Amino acid sequence: MTASLAPAALPPRLHDLEARFGDPLAPDNPLGSVPILDADERGEMFAAGEQALHDYGLNAEFVPAELGGRLTRLDHLVEIMRSVYRRDPCLGLGYGASSFIAGVNIWTAADEEQRRAAAGLLLADKRIAVAYHELAHGNDMAHTEFSALPSAGGLLLNGRKEVISNIRRAEAVVIFARTSTRPGSRSHSQVFVDTSRIPAERVRHLPRYRTTGMRGVQLGGIEFRDCPVPADAILGAPGQGLETALRSFQVTRTTLVSMFTGVVDTGLRTALRHARDRRLYGRAATDLPHVRSVLTGAFSDLLTADCFATVATRALHLLPAETSIYAQAVKFFVSKALMDAMTRLSSVLGAHFYIREGATALFQKLLRDIQPAGFGHAARAACQVSLMPQLPLLARRSWPHEASAPAALFRPGADLPPLDFARLAISAGGRERLSTSLAGGLAAMPDDTSPAGTGLRLHAEHFAAELTRLAKECTALSPAELSVTAGSYTYDLAARYVRVLVAAACFETWRHARADGDPFLGDPAWAAAALHRLRAPLGAPPPALPDDLEEPLWHELSVRHDRSLAFGLMPRPLAGSD
Repeated sequence: MTASLAPAALPPRLHDLEARFGDPLAPDNPLGSVPILDADERGEMFAAGEQALHDYGLNAEFVPAELGGRLTRLDHLVEIMRSVYRRDPCLGLGYGASSFIAGVNIWTAADEEQRRAAAGLLLADKRIAVAYHELAHGNDMAHTEFSALPSAGGLLLNGRKEVISNIRRAEAVVIFARTSTRPGSRSHSQVFVDTSRIPAERVRHLPRYRTTGMRGVQLGGIEFRDCPVPADAILGAPGQGLETALRSFQVTRTTLVSMFTGVVDTGLRTALRHARDRRLYGRAATDLPHVRSVLTGAFSDLLTADCFATVATRALHLLPAETSIYAQAVKFFVSKALMDAMTRLSSVLGAHFYIREGATALFQKLLRDIQPAGFGHAARAACQVSLMPQLPLLARRSWPHEASAPAALFRPGADLPPLDFARLAISAGGRERLSTSLAGGLAAMPDDTSPAGTGLRLHAEHFAAELTRLAKECTALSPAELSVTAGSYTYDLAARYVRVLVAAACFETWRHARADGDPFLGDPAWAAAALHRLRAPLGAPPPALPDDLEEPLWHELSVRHDRSLAFGLMPRPLAGSD
């Protein structure tokens, strides 16, 4: 097994960003780990890092090309942002994610004038905040109290929004607000507010929220009192705010979680470097079977999470009518896989994982900073609940058939059609082709009598049979079992379905990579390892890998470490050398 050749498909500007940041371990690097940790200790954004992103023009990555930006492919955006997250997640979230989330809502619903105004702000290195949440209601957006009700000559903003990134530093904000007093889903809109044009006496900033992780991110709140804004501040038609949010969430939930794989890349690199240097019982810690098992298992889980997130990100271009399902599944599965991998890696570091100085100091920051992957923007449980009502319809309309997804879905780096925000559908209508690709892929699976190939076939057959079982069980669900009041059995059905989706993504990515002659992704070992660990009982840790799967993955991990290549699906070169 040798590294894939896929990095050639990445844009050259990604390598420019890596070069700007330089070797994170170099003690004299002003953008390295030492000053990043100093900023974290002070609870401040890393100023030199923000300036480097200004110089690079990161905001242009969030603006569609037709508006003067560089956003053409979401998978390229994710790779670029991973370079930021692998160094300092606060820069990823606090500099980029807020404006990206706001921007997606604008590109999805705004008129041409609003789109150009937002693009102008971002391309001038300004910030746009997004204000969805109210602490009293959490993810329950239908009960939003903040209002933007009609008044003479426009709208009046009233109420408060909390836990907003960059609200004090933003030049504009997108606010989810009630624009009608009538009940129902058509009573909310999104309002695009230029904060420089509102009367200061009608606005009050709330105190900053201090956090355990992401210490540098500026989280605050804002309160409006009879604050006038123009009537044309509404994005799209009045009353479509919830629909806009649901379409936008498909983009942001998929891509933002995927960006967090950069955190695990650095966490795994830190743990591996520490274990290589540490002597235990007269030998290197990496010679101990348990240590090697944890490191290789984390590598396998990172590949699995990256594969599923990559397939779902490509689906936003290729299968936009189905991504309302995949986005929820990515947030539910990938966030937990990444957080769990970091927790297990902390056991390799032992007491060193919480030390805030020295060679492993960055790990404790990353372990804290990765936690918002599971609840930021939307909680994992909320995504699981959103999947449950769709299960019976999927069981009747999709799962009994062997419809295959397009091959391009499973070829990372391959060309993609333009991203069309308007084609994102609120509901998949019971149609999706990722899970059902598994049966067809099995039928077309080439003969492979190697232990890894044989194991991969057996695991894939298990998940294909699991989809058949799920179809039977989900068809019988009663309406009472399709909401937050459902029992644990229904929650488990959703979790089982997500595992089938992940298994299908890994199996089909391997199958197409084999046909393309990819030396790493075309080897069955990584995919067999992914499906092996996916078969753990719900709630149980993934099982250790058998020797025939662990050895090739350990070799790949070691080679990538020595060559300073990323540990994800696309082993691109990284700045610096370990």
